[in-house]
Amino acid sequence: MKEYPRKLRINTQLQREVAALVVETLTDPRVAGVSITQVDVSPDLRNATVLVSSLGTDEELAASVKALAGAVPLLRKGLGSRLRMRYVPQLHFRADTQVRQADRLNRLIRDAVAADESHTRERDDS
Repeated sequence: MKEYPRKLRINTQLQREVAALVVETLTDPRVAGVSITQVDVSPDLRNATVLVSSLGTDEELAASVKALAGAVPLLRKGLGSRLRMRYVPQLHFRADTQVRQADRLNRLIRDAVAADESHTRERDDS
């Protein structure tokens, strides 16, 4: 599906505004330290999927997503006052696991390289 410049601008603006609202207005400790990694608004601009990541465990990330889902009315109200859009999109929060998967793959690669180097050293010593 083709990405249009207006949709990309709205995605970026929504990401910026949602991140600011989370920091400024939400006091729930479960959302402390979360990052809004990506926003994807639907073509009709009525729905937006918000990807969230956190440095905590998977359980903490799930709790953060649940807390953010409960704060949707407050966030939409804040977006309504900040944005000049006819309709404020309905927000759907999802956990962004790409960062965790990339970290896991990097760790596996590092371990494999280290094992290969130690195997090479052992073979050269023999």
